This record gives sequence, structure tokens and C-alpha cells, in this order.
Amino acid sequence: MTLSFKRIGYIFLGTLLLLCIPLIAMQFSSEVDWNAFDFLVAGILLASTAFVCDLVWRNISNDTYRIVLLIAALVFFFLIWAELAVGIFGTPFAGS
Repeated sequence: MTLSFKRIGYIFLGTLLLLCIPLIAMQFSSEVDWNAFDFLVAGILLASTAFVCDLVWRNISNDTYRIVLLIAALVFFFLIWAELAVGIFGTPFAGS
């Protein structure tokens, strides 16, 4: 039981560390302009992707399926991230 709590802690710690990058960048540049909602959405997206990758890694024993599912999860993450960042598909979620 403690191993799963440790794994969850590492996922949240990694998410927080990744969210420190734009937080620090905001201190040095006006190009990075995030508000609390941006951090919330990015945190949810990062943590959920990490949880899905962890779930796939632990539960899929076939290496081929594992790699395909991990790549699919990461591609899905990057497509959502790109859409929210710059609106490459032109959906209303892009904010434009």
C-alpha cells in the first residue's frame, strides 16, 4: 500500500516541478503570461497523463502493446497541449 502512495507522491511532485518552469519564466520574461486557471489546467493535464502512463506501465505485460499505448497517451497529451496553447485545430478550447 505504501508503494502506491509513494508512486502517487512522485507523480504529483513531478507535476509540481514541471509547473515551476513557467512560474520561474514568468519572473524573467513578459512572454510567459499564465494565470491560475492556466496552471490548474496544465497541472490536471500533466498529472492525468502521468497517471495513465503509470497505469499502462504497471498493468500491460505485452511490451508491444505497452509501447503503443504509452506513445498514444503521449501523442494525445501533446495534441491537447498544442491545441490549448496555440489552437492548431481551431476548436473553441483554444481561446481564440
